Amino acid sequence: MTTRNTAEGEAPRARVWRRILAIPEVGILIPLLVLTGIFYALQPALLSSGSVGAMLRGMSFVGLVAVGMTLLMIAGEIDLSVGSVAGLSAIVSAWLMKTADWPVGLAVLAGIGTGGAAGLINGLLTVRCGLPAFIATLGMMYVARGLNYLICAGYPIYPLPDPLKQFGAADTLGASWSFIIFLALVLLVDGVMRWTVYGRKIYATGGNAEVARLAGINTDWIKISCFILTGMLAGLGGILLMSRINVGQPEIGMGWELEVIAAVVISGVSLFGGLGTVSGTLLGLAVMQIIRSGLVLSNVSTHWQTVAIGVIMVLAVGVDLLRRRAKLS
Repeated sequence: MTTRNTAEGEAPRARVWRRILAIPEVGILIPLLVLTGIFYALQPALLSSGSVGAMLRGMSFVGLVAVGMTLLMIAGEIDLSVGSVAGLSAIVSAWLMKTADWPVGLAVLAGIGTGGAAGLINGLLTVRCGLPAFIATLGMMYVARGLNYLICAGYPIYPLPDPLKQFGAADTLGASWSFIIFLALVLLVDGVMRWTVYGRKIYATGGNAEVARLAGINTDWIKISCFILTGMLAGLGGILLMSRINVGQPEIGMGWELEVIAAVVISGVSLFGGLGTVSGTLLGLAVMQIIRSGLVLSNVSTHWQTVAIGVIMVLAVGVDLLRRRAKLS
């Protein structure tokens, strides 16, 4: 009798644990907590207020781009041009402020619009012209980076207007305005993906585009809209970094493509589309930031950061493949 009662008591607990582990974000939250605990034990300064503030500021710029990339990859596409588009948007905005004497607000909107235009071109080339996203966005990566250097002739654009400098230098809530904007967008877009028709259409498009099309979803428009949003958020990320460093550097966004894709893949977003969450991407970014900061504080060569992130990315893709095979079997 006692054995039966014990078994009956354990069964509900086992079901609860299975439900908890089935939550997508838990798969990345556990490694995040483990890594944080390990690096904190090695270097308690990791969780000091100054270190945490620096980590939050550091992840916000790439994080904005990662939010857009999350939507795009869930829809079944990818964009390799986001770093170059971020740099182009920043340079366009800086040039308009400095040379054309535009108001800061209008110049920022023009920069974000430049990113959206690049995203639209990527979407049309991929969806309407039938080019693979890898090729179309790789071409845009070179075009945007080339235009970036042509506009500024390879030289930084400075000084920028004081209002932009003050905005970028402000330490808000222990972090920065860029992090506040990033966090607000994470909450907004995560809610859109979970509870709106548009979000469900993105998941359906990435899960099986043909079935989604037969169900009446305009999958072409869904994908193009995700490309546009990704370009706009890349532009916003580049402009916010420019405001932080207070100079229109042509190198802004250099290498962001791989950082963004790594963060999104680590978060559990499937390379094949249809799976993933924006809140998971936030945790994936946190994992990358903890690894970087922990290794730096432990006086480990910065080159090991890239090695560690690459290994975690490969493991994340491997888990994704195993998960898909398990569903098919």
